[in-house]
Amino acid sequence: MTSLRRRRRATVRGIGASAVALMTLAALVPMATATAPAQAASAQRASVVLDGLKVKGERPRGYDRDLFRHWIDADKDGCDAREEVLLAESQVQPARGPGCSVRGRWLSAYDAALTTDSSTFDVDHVVALAEAWASGARRWDARTREAFANDLGYAGSLIAVSASSNRAKSDSDPAEWLPPVRSYWCTYATTWIAVKYRWRLSVDRAERSALKVLITSCGDPVISLPPRASVTRGPGGNNDGGGGSGGAVDPRFPTCTAAIAAGYGPYYQGIDPEYDWYIDRDGDGIVCE
Repeated sequence: MTSLRRRRRATVRGIGASAVALMTLAALVPMATATAPAQAASAQRASVVLDGLKVKGERPRGYDRDLFRHWIDADKDGCDAREEVLLAESQVQPARGPGCSVRGRWLSAYDAALTTDSSTFDVDHVVALAEAWASGARRWDARTREAFANDLGYAGSLIAVSASSNRAKSDSDPAEWLPPVRSYWCTYATTWIAVKYRWRLSVDRAERSALKVLITSCGDPVISLPPRASVTRGPGGNNDGGGGSGGAVDPRFPTCTAAIAAGYGPYYQGIDPEYDWYIDRDGDGIVCE
């Protein structure tokens, strides 16, 4: 993972705890790492990428963190995904000890905390596992969930931050929580959008509205799009490989009750083709709520 570490470290090298350094950090949009599939880089306005994300209500039912096997050593170099991120994001040349114990210096973009003690920092899933589950990952197979939980293919997916800021964020989306460091909000919003784009995850209406406000206040910045991740659905779903735009139609059930029991829905009129399969008894434009 040495190429990955160099690429991430170049992003954060020289960033200190000063306000000037934080503004520099906030101006950066994470780029795809060397571990991502080789392909031409592409860029698009944040609003265009956001408008391309499917809008759906979230359904968190059935979530369990253990469904996402995380912190694996995918390349068998002795360091798991968490340790790889710590090595990559240290602001000084990190030292690797036995068992991949890591020494270095880290700045938390969320709250400006600075440390040389890695035990006080978490590696955060920018889009939390529970949020991913509720916005599409519940339909993935175990291997795809594992890939998401250990995503080193895009530098924006995982970030080293103070444990306290990570706990404060929990599984919130940008409509519910934003980093205390306001100068990081633009980067946070564009990174969030990019991760959802990469993994073909949906956004709910409140989340989309909050993101729209954020990127508008930032002047609708250009996002360097990460490569699409390969997503395989579990039983009853359809596969969506490395190409294509995603948006596979859900399985059809005899009733909304059956769809909800299987973890699907809700569906919105004019947005989801599945809406036409079911009866909207209260006429509110939403079925299988």
